[in-house]
Amino acid sequence: MAMRIGGSRRKTRQKFTKHHSQRGKVSHRRYLQDLPIGSRVALIAEPAVQSGMYFRRFHGKAGKVTRKLGSCYEVTINDLGKEKRLIVHPVHLRRLEAHP
Repeated sequence: MAMRIGGSRRKTRQKFTKHHSQRGKVSHRRYLQDLPIGSRVALIAEPAVQSGMYFRRFHGKAGKVTRKLGSCYEVTINDLGKEKRLIVHPVHLRRLEAHP
């Protein structure tokens, strides 16, 4: 029987690394940010925090906040023509400003 090699963060050495000037403690503001329903966000992983992280394929994608689930948010994204719902901790989300 074949065994699966690796975990959910395999092949992410370059994708989930920070620049050396951005290393250090994670800001409390990122943990406690409040995102209104319907706002557009970018999925940018915080590699120091593993809880509430999404799958590596969705890194850098933009989505819309659909609802709040406890301390996390449900984000809807479009992945190759399919609508997918992710449950993401707010430390991994960055708000996108709408351009008129």
